[in-house]
Amino acid sequence: MTNVIALRPKAPVASQDAGVAALVKSFATNRRREDDVFWLKENAELLNILECTGTYVPRAALAPLRGFYKSVEDRMAFFPQYYRFLLSLTLDLEDLGMEGDTGAKLTERAARQGFADAELSDLQRMEARRLLARRGHVSEDDEGLADRLRAFCARSQTFALPNKKAAYELTHIVFYLSEYGRQDPGLDEEAINSLYFAGNLAYLDQNSDLLAEICIALRYAGEVPPPLWTIWLDRETHLFSVESGETLSIADDYHDFLVCNWHASVIGGKPFNKPLVGGRMRFQRAQRVAPLRELSEALFAEGSARSADWAGMRERMGARLSPQTLDVVDQLADHSPRFDAFFEGFARAGNA
Repeated sequence: MTNVIALRPKAPVASQDAGVAALVKSFATNRRREDDVFWLKENAELLNILECTGTYVPRAALAPLRGFYKSVEDRMAFFPQYYRFLLSLTLDLEDLGMEGDTGAKLTERAARQGFADAELSDLQRMEARRLLARRGHVSEDDEGLADRLRAFCARSQTFALPNKKAAYELTHIVFYLSEYGRQDPGLDEEAINSLYFAGNLAYLDQNSDLLAEICIALRYAGEVPPPLWTIWLDRETHLFSVESGETLSIADDYHDFLVCNWHASVIGGKPFNKPLVGGRMRFQRAQRVAPLRELSEALFAEGSARSADWAGMRERMGARLSPQTLDVVDQLADHSPRFDAFFEGFARAGNA
């Protein structure tokens, strides 16, 4: 017979413990060098997710980061500008099971030398305050800090317009105020609106990285995100491809991969349910077409005829919008809470 189809078996999925160990080793030793600031960023993000989700990490799995831990005091002395990364990595390593008390020494130094005083951003000051508080250094120097951040969150009209920087700042404010889901962040109704508005935009942009963060932030605030969003995120998480090889490019979607799996963990799913190895890995999300730009261009073209009513605008613009865009917006309109209030801001009818 000549028509023989070769079936390639799927790579086996490791147990969660083995998968976590592979992730830690890959990020620690096989993607970037330790003297690269992006090494700090990637490893801090991974460990933060493992720590805040209460993931069990076998002590042996942390071994690839033992050298970093031993040298971190010298790093802090020479690179104080990276203190937030260095503190985050050190505290998470200890809280995940690495033996030592270096975290207490570093937070004491950061508090004594006033590292947070060099920050211009309220968001970064709140991150610093949270890190120092993890080892007992509670600062009351800026009592209005949390109130200013909540006021930023409560300006919901900001989040009805495409602004990824503001949306990511919104989610991180909720992470810090809630201590990553360990306490009530104290958001008012307008701040909850902001999260839903930003989520609508992330869904229109088919941005699984941002939408996953928004869904996590909503849960930390005591809300249950729309099933439309969580079902789509579950699909996107399963569609990630993971390749391994020594020459692979790491200009990849690693952050999207980590955050989607963080979301899976938060909702009780199976995170990192992929074949993972301790070598160099590349993470690639599925290709997708986002309707946000097409919808925005169609609305802009309407000029003074823009209105805040999606049904009316759909009838006017329908011929210029692709079936895919119409389907995505219709799904949002039918299944996303507060869509009407969101579209009122998104349409900018009063600004025409």
